[in-house]
Amino acid sequence: MTLFSKIIAGQIDSYKIYEDDLTFAFLDIHPHTLGHTLVIPKIEVGDFSDLPENYMLAIFKNAQKLSKAIQKATGSQRVGLLIHGMGVPDHFHLHLIPMHTAGDLNDSKAHPESPEKMEEVREKIVEALTQ
Repeated sequence: MTLFSKIIAGQIDSYKIYEDDLTFAFLDIHPHTLGHTLVIPKIEVGDFSDLPENYMLAIFKNAQKLSKAIQKATGSQRVGLLIHGMGVPDHFHLHLIPMHTAGDLNDSKAHPESPEKMEEVREKIVEALTQ
């Protein structure tokens, strides 16, 4: 069972943003910028090219919806997408990164945030999803 499967199953705590039948979205605990969210399939597939089409469509459909909420909640100029899959190589994940500058997609910017800041931005994003 991958780290992300344990998060989906509730065996590991997360700052959950969104969930449906095929996908799960939660805040990255080492965000590039506050609000950095991961969207993952509810199946263990390591590489984007191996994703079944229905999961791929659900991930990107939800990423678009989540990006609008993230942008609203964080005040970012846009939300960048990043797929590199090296952090959890056995479970595909799409990064949604609030961008204030082009450099915000740089992995060297990743850093832990306080639980208070994480919960605050999670609440803002969830609220923006319902508006």
